[in-house]
Amino acid sequence: MAATSLHDVVRLRPLHSLQQTKEKGPRVRGRLAFPQLYRYKRPLLGLGYGNRSFITCYRDQSTESGGSVLRVSDIKEKCNKWQWKGQYSINYFVSSSSSKAESKSSLLLVHGFGASIPHWRRNIGTLSQDYSVYAVDLLGFGASDKPQGFPYTMEAWAQLILDFLNEVVQKPTVLIGNSVGSLACVIAASESSQNLVRGLVLLNCAGGMNNKAVVDDWRIKLLLPLLWLFDFLLKQRGIATVVFERAKQRDNLRNILLSVYGNKESVDDELVEIINGPTNDEGALDAFVSIITGPPGPNPAQLMPRINLPVLVLWGDQDPFTPLDGPVGKYFSSLPSQSSNVSLFVLEGVGHCPHDDKPDLVHEKLLPWLAQLAAL
Repeated sequence: MAATSLHDVVRLRPLHSLQQTKEKGPRVRGRLAFPQLYRYKRPLLGLGYGNRSFITCYRDQSTESGGSVLRVSDIKEKCNKWQWKGQYSINYFVSSSSSKAESKSSLLLVHGFGASIPHWRRNIGTLSQDYSVYAVDLLGFGASDKPQGFPYTMEAWAQLILDFLNEVVQKPTVLIGNSVGSLACVIAASESSQNLVRGLVLLNCAGGMNNKAVVDDWRIKLLLPLLWLFDFLLKQRGIATVVFERAKQRDNLRNILLSVYGNKESVDDELVEIINGPTNDEGALDAFVSIITGPPGPNPAQLMPRINLPVLVLWGDQDPFTPLDGPVGKYFSSLPSQSSNVSLFVLEGVGHCPHDDKPDLVHEKLLPWLAQLAAL
């Protein structure tokens, strides 16, 4: 955790991290390319250090999936299509099981790189008990169009979000994003001029569309020449095809997911298929190359000062992509001391996708925040 974290930074410790057994032995914590071994240590209940609080959470294991989990097949069957700019088919989902939702802000879920609407399958059921929940497949992902030759940018995705709010949702909405989906939400909120955005929830926000954005991280600086070389090679169609075909193999996807999830049990066959399925669509290769080699987009540090909306930041502390000790993690850790509209909670034992990794911990902080927002 960065030294700038303050009193409103709370660490939530999941139950599995408290159980020290000989059978489990050491686990591997990923930090970029340098994994390290560590053993579980029994925490001291109620312990606090200075202005930082530690909350140990004991819970029923049956609730670890965050309540009801929707079947992927049911999500796909209930999806709708929206024509963006009159030419691009965008896949979206909407769910509401409560009459109370009409009087509250809607929620829009925006996935991260390589993911899609079903990545929220552990969250939609819980959130839709009190809210109208929308989820969208960004252009180039999921069941949305993947047009060849389209110049993918963070700004384009942000405009898609704003147009979706204006044309489909048509009411003030809380944007909830993960990774690059978070950054797209930040851009959208910073550019919204029609009071469409009611609040922001950022789950391990990315620093850009690709790693070239985080040039202040010494780890990225070391790899930057290789990243530029990789960009050059990816622009060669034959090389890009080989790289993409290898990357989307299920075993490789599983290993990548295992490296970015704290709760390894969440990395199941269904999750692998959620990521793998859309990679077989026409245009998926072009989208992959454009996103990896394209401009990283604006840095969140440039955008957040423009946003006066309530912001909830949830950050998994085992994220190898945007680690807490990296530039993006440090920046968001410092925000609560600079902006009264920002609340930050660090989730212990959680990786890059908190909502799917440990949904119970996310809901535990998200639901009270949403309720407080509704009361404002």
